[in-house]
Amino acid sequence: MLWAALLALPTAALAQPLDVISPDGTNQITLQLSTTGTPIYTVARRGTPVLSPSPILLDLDTDTLGYGLTIIGSEAANGDARYPIVAGKAAEGRDRYNQRTVHLQEKSGRKRRLDLVLRAYDDGVAFRSVIPVQPATAAAIVRYERTGFYFPQAYKCWGFNVGKFGSSHEGEFDPVDTMRTRDHNLFDLPFACETGGAAFALAEADLIDFAGMYLTGRGDGGLGLQLKLSPSLDDSRIAVHTRIGSPIVTPWRVVMLADQLGKLNESTLLTNLSSPSRIDDTSWIKPGIASWDWWNGPVIAGLPGQRTSTAVAKAFIDFSAANGLPYAMIDEGWYAGAGGGGVRRPGVDVTRWSDAINLQEVVDYAKAKKVRLWLWTHWQALDEQMEDALSLYEKLGIAGIKVDFMDRDDQWMVNWYAKFLGAAARHHLMVDLHGAYPPRGTTRTWPNFVTQEGVMGAEYNKWSRRVTARQNVMLGFTRGLLGPMDYTPGGFRNVTPAEFRIRNDLPFVQTTRAHGLSMYVIFLSPLGSVADSPDTYAESPAGFDFIKQVPAAWDETRYLAGETGDYIVLARRKGGHWYLGAMNGETARTVRVPLGFLSRKAVARIWADGDKADAVVLTTRKVASADTIELRLAASGGAVAIFSDK
Repeated sequence: MLWAALLALPTAALAQPLDVISPDGTNQITLQLSTTGTPIYTVARRGTPVLSPSPILLDLDTDTLGYGLTIIGSEAANGDARYPIVAGKAAEGRDRYNQRTVHLQEKSGRKRRLDLVLRAYDDGVAFRSVIPVQPATAAAIVRYERTGFYFPQAYKCWGFNVGKFGSSHEGEFDPVDTMRTRDHNLFDLPFACETGGAAFALAEADLIDFAGMYLTGRGDGGLGLQLKLSPSLDDSRIAVHTRIGSPIVTPWRVVMLADQLGKLNESTLLTNLSSPSRIDDTSWIKPGIASWDWWNGPVIAGLPGQRTSTAVAKAFIDFSAANGLPYAMIDEGWYAGAGGGGVRRPGVDVTRWSDAINLQEVVDYAKAKKVRLWLWTHWQALDEQMEDALSLYEKLGIAGIKVDFMDRDDQWMVNWYAKFLGAAARHHLMVDLHGAYPPRGTTRTWPNFVTQEGVMGAEYNKWSRRVTARQNVMLGFTRGLLGPMDYTPGGFRNVTPAEFRIRNDLPFVQTTRAHGLSMYVIFLSPLGSVADSPDTYAESPAGFDFIKQVPAAWDETRYLAGETGDYIVLARRKGGHWYLGAMNGETARTVRVPLGFLSRKAVARIWADGDKADAVVLTTRKVASADTIELRLAASGGAVAIFSDK
């Protein structure tokens, strides 16, 4: 193919380099045109190449926009603005960058124009394509995007080879042999790599009215990856239907950059690049932890055989109230015609409750207990009654809704997200999306979108052995970099991997109690979860005192230590308190953690692994910023700590 051949040209054959360098001088993105007029970009960190010359190409109706171009102008710009993060890893983001917009035009033929916007940040680089409004593209469609992310050498990488477009985005991030990626592979986001001197993660941001992005091996067998768009369900040859009178704008193609992969946990790059909030008053958006009925059964010892019912719902509300949890989640089974999991049954009605539960009575009971409710719905059932349902939920005082089984990221579903999130915001409802594609920074645009799935989380303990300690640690270096994930932690039936067995009710988890506690710090989710039965916490309460104190959203995040896939240590601040989480893989180790993040002396309370999987040892000591604490992490273990004035 022509585009593959032109990339083989030596650097001397390229012309007109345009550089954009980050404010701190660390990261650089460079754009050039090949001798055949194709835009080629490179990425470097501290002068060392990270991505080698890679094409930016869009396939439109009948041909490709990206050949025979010439640069007709460019202008530089910069930005430095702060914006509030309503519920996330930090209290605010700093959108500080240098930018160049490059204007290109075909030298012959229809002389179509293309603008490329390049940005360099201290924690990465990004670029997007903009096809301005012009007669030659007025009714164009986007069939494919063949933008590349080419590697100058083999890297140590990890990716989730999802294998198909329509999925719930749940799976393992495995090591990837970058010498053997193929064009029939289909990797989800992010794709994370270590170069030997740096680390990067490939992602996208500001996904609006476009198709979702995947990564696949290069068709020519070379090192690196190529972008692939999620196709329309109506016609697999079309990815994006455009709007006459509007420019065609791709999302940002993002290369998150740091010295260590775990350091990207501190980055707000995806929200920086996303459209500003469309909600003026966000005071009603309140992070917090919810009790949850579905994962554990629900199983309430005093209500044998009952599933979703008025009595069961009241039991979970009582549990939330007794433990200071602001929310209780009522999952599938509460509305008329519910059931069937991902299958929407005919005649369901999400504005009427089932015979087993009197939702009005449950709502009134929750209000009396000062607990607010979240409700689960199937997305198709909700879509059919959206305005009526959301109006009812607002009237009832429901805090938020958990919507499930979208399992798509084509342009139609991307636009449905925007429609639904806007409607939920009008009715003051927070949102948790399950069966969802990984984050694209949308939580900035719609702050009521507080968390989402798109992760292989704790539910898999109910039917598989796949949720290992290593898989959990890997999430801290991959999926967790992108944004919130509703992993649904809180399983307190801890056993060793050898003792683990699969069961649906009251499931086991094959990690230690302290490993599970660390999820509340390592895994960001402004709607937190305690997934087990109230009976389980009563029978085995060790460590639950930490959960009652841990925040669900943060003012600051620091990466402290780790090795990809082996262990990770993060610290997060809320107000004047710091919370530390250490999550270990399957090999026991001792980790020394410096406390330089502390601004003053503090009292540290540390919950660490005990002599059994469900045992926790709590110690208290005085510490200062110059100190280092030693954490002995069991196999599949972990530790947490709170640093406070007293």
